[in-house]
Amino acid sequence: MPSDKTVDHLIFALKYEGVQLLALKKIFNAMDKRELESALRERPTSSYVRRLCFFYEWFSNKDGILQAPDTVSGAYVDAVDGSQQYIVSDSCNRKRFRVRDNLPGLPSFCPLVFRTHAIDRYIAQDFSSKARAIVDKSPRELISRAAAFLLLSDSKASFAIEGENPPKDRVARWGGVVAKSGQTELSLSGLIDLQRELIGDDRFVHIGLREEGGFVGRHDALGNPEPEHVSANVPDLAGLLEGMIAFEALSKHAKYDAILTAASVAFGFVYIHPFEDGNGRIHRFLLHHVLAEREFTPKEIVFPISSVILDDIARYKDTLESVSRPLLSLIKWRPTERGNVLVEEDTADFYRYFDATTHVEYLFRCLERAVEKELPAELAFLERRDLFHARGTEIVDMGERKLDLLLRFLRQEHGRLSKRAREKEFALLTDEEIDSIEEIYAGIFGREGD
Repeated sequence: MPSDKTVDHLIFALKYEGVQLLALKKIFNAMDKRELESALRERPTSSYVRRLCFFYEWFSNKDGILQAPDTVSGAYVDAVDGSQQYIVSDSCNRKRFRVRDNLPGLPSFCPLVFRTHAIDRYIAQDFSSKARAIVDKSPRELISRAAAFLLLSDSKASFAIEGENPPKDRVARWGGVVAKSGQTELSLSGLIDLQRELIGDDRFVHIGLREEGGFVGRHDALGNPEPEHVSANVPDLAGLLEGMIAFEALSKHAKYDAILTAASVAFGFVYIHPFEDGNGRIHRFLLHHVLAEREFTPKEIVFPISSVILDDIARYKDTLESVSRPLLSLIKWRPTERGNVLVEEDTADFYRYFDATTHVEYLFRCLERAVEKELPAELAFLERRDLFHARGTEIVDMGERKLDLLLRFLRQEHGRLSKRAREKEFALLTDEEIDSIEEIYAGIFGREGD
């Protein structure tokens, strides 16, 4: 067991609990740095003391904060233990305390991910290669049609998650934006342009960074806020977003896993909640952006991540609340006259250093379903749809749109044409023609449909 000294408790935590950046920062702010300086003089070769000294100066992004000489001998040690948490492939040696900086980010933004059996298993499955194999073995024309459907489905779902049902042209416009994800580098101005593209009519929505507090939640009967999540403070927004953008760039350069990066960036953005409106959809765009920019997603398609999220919305909300719920009890705020919240303390570190482990596992689960179910299912359906069209045309030539309508009715009724459809949309078909078409459907899709 550690002694009563703060340094010894921190060493114990590093050994058995990994690097908790938020806790380290808070403890360093409260402790007397002379205790750390004394520990280094007493144990100059201790890897744990050197790591603590490294982190103390890392938070300030400056050497020489501690009154301690440089470490001149001994092997370099990892800042983060790779057996406990995920690290970058390309690390950088820091001569000051002979520590190998293998962090995926910078002091301005650096979520970390703990190593779990689930994440290790997901990484080993290599969903990117699986998706590429599916795309490569499928006809190009079929992939093109499947990609168009999956993109439209994802765009609709992203609005539906927010409880919106926008006109088709707005969904299509946002789909076009998602289709171009990964083609340009992230920037603050680019994120604002995304919001402008998403909102369209900006007469009633402020475009750009919020100018007052923000929260996610409800109002009570008197109009007082009942937050489920409190957003970052207005003065911190630009710095947090710049840190997030730097994290994304550094993670790519240092070969940090694409899924770990995507989850950290996208969920980090939605916790910061920098805009009055559009945060959720841009958050999901960022998932697509990082995966495309890192060439995890085959360029021909877009993974229907929002569709998967919408289908299991409760787990998505639980994932978001894994950080927002604990933070709610830590952040001091008061209601404003306009029904908003005013945060009464410095909260920036809460958004810089959150634990992204749960978010990474969730994103992997979404990708598993997208790659192993949604993409193959859409390709299989299109192949069967084409076969149904060809066989149906042999019975009666009614045109592609009419055949698609017929197919939709048959799917709704598990292979049978309803009495209503027989009497209205397809009243001109004979009973024999309907029987033949139902047999064709059953032979392609099965009696109950597929």
